[in-house]
Amino acid sequence: MLTHAIMAVVGAALATGLLLAFYNPTSGGSGISLPGSGAVPAPGSPSAPLAGGEQAIVTKVKPGLVIINTALQYNSEAAAGTGMVINASGLVLTNNHVINGSTKITGTVGSTGKTYPATVVGYDKTGDIALIRLQNASGLATVPIGNASSVKAGDAVVALGNAEGRGTITAKPGQVTALNQTITASEDGGSTASETLHGMIQTNADIVPGDSGGPLATSAGVIGMDTAGNNAGYQQASTGFAIPINTALSVARQIAGGHASSTITIGYPPFVGIFTGSGSNSSPQAQAQQEEQQNGGIGSNGSAPRCYTSNSNLTVPSTIAPVSSGALIIGTICGSPAASAGMTGGAVITAVNGRAVGSPDSLSGILSGFHPGDTISVTWVSPSGQRSTSSLQLTAGPPQ
Repeated sequence: MLTHAIMAVVGAALATGLLLAFYNPTSGGSGISLPGSGAVPAPGSPSAPLAGGEQAIVTKVKPGLVIINTALQYNSEAAAGTGMVINASGLVLTNNHVINGSTKITGTVGSTGKTYPATVVGYDKTGDIALIRLQNASGLATVPIGNASSVKAGDAVVALGNAEGRGTITAKPGQVTALNQTITASEDGGSTASETLHGMIQTNADIVPGDSGGPLATSAGVIGMDTAGNNAGYQQASTGFAIPINTALSVARQIAGGHASSTITIGYPPFVGIFTGSGSNSSPQAQAQQEEQQNGGIGSNGSAPRCYTSNSNLTVPSTIAPVSSGALIIGTICGSPAASAGMTGGAVITAVNGRAVGSPDSLSGILSGFHPGDTISVTWVSPSGQRSTSSLQLTAGPPQ
């Protein structure tokens, strides 16, 4: 099984499939300033290799690496990964799964030890690529950019990263073993949905949790971004995979230029402040049963709080709104627009701006068309059966 190479520390929590969280990012969310596509470098020339072998690669690449730590308040988790500085003013390239769900991001520059708060410029969920910015950074060393189009099977490579989330950059040598690979990867343990990635560089360099977002480099510079590994066991050969740097930079350039698309999100996504289940089942009662089955029959004893600060004590509501279709709210985030409107666990959202909500996935799809700061009309039914329509101003939520 292939797993993302992110180091996660997971708290005891109810595993809601879709998290719609309320939170205030460092820079104010929707007002994020864009660096412009010109701030992202192009792939380098393949004609200027570094001399000196493995140690020369490490010496040249390592100063441009960042140790990324994230807090996932609403998931009761923390995680660690790696990033590559691609612009001296603090633009950092990493995997989307490194920042997914984060409510706080910091980046520590390995060469100086200085830690910066970071904000999300944008991300591509399907391509697993993200661009973040270290706040008030300047004069940073950048990684030497190679060109993935010149890579061949058998090329010597070095994978660098924050292995096992230990807070230091380590290097593992290997070779490119295959090109243009398609993989399916999930988080360690397979607790979340998997994703399929195409065009990957395969290597026998030992890519482990914490290395995600770090470089796969040759003597010509960085040719890929470490993304997944096979968690090799005793007497099992290591297999790691990296996104070609040409692909990653192309997406980063679109993000920096503010070019949103069906796959690229600029800045932070819009959220209302609720925990829901996941899937396309329209029945709120079935959604509750699914959550109970996935979490060992966890249910409320009738004294569940009106709102939550995280999902660490989240329970499936015992009383559910008497409707046949909609998105069941498992719980609301304290202080969020949803909580302020009076929504609680057990309520069911049935429409947004008059558009019927048929399931949790339906709600997610509808909300994805809005932005932080937008005001929407939400129709919902309380556990007691009272139908209400509330006007909610969407805020900025954790990247998805």
